[in-house]
Amino acid sequence: MSSEDLEKYEAEMELQLYREYRDVVGLFGYVVETERRFYLTNHVDLQPRTTENGEMYFEVVMEDAWVWDMYRPARFVRNVRVVTFKDVNVEEITKSDLELPPTD
Repeated sequence: MSSEDLEKYEAEMELQLYREYRDVVGLFGYVVETERRFYLTNHVDLQPRTTENGEMYFEVVMEDAWVWDMYRPARFVRNVRVVTFKDVNVEEITKSDLELPPTD
């Protein structure tokens, strides 16, 4: 497989993933971003934790999530638990965010 073929394959996979995201985003209430993944979910529990030596980390638990990852064969996940020392961003999706502007 040439590098051009590989680039074309990855571009097609990214387009397919974007289309799937566009189709499912309306089913979810939250967007969760970690340093490694992007999730859509309807239930998220974010808990700050502290190690014995005082370092802070985050534990994120999600139920019925969709994972943005083009290399996963199944992107719907029943339960997800993420433990990270990096930032976590949780945003509630408002339905107005999903509406496309009118075209003239």
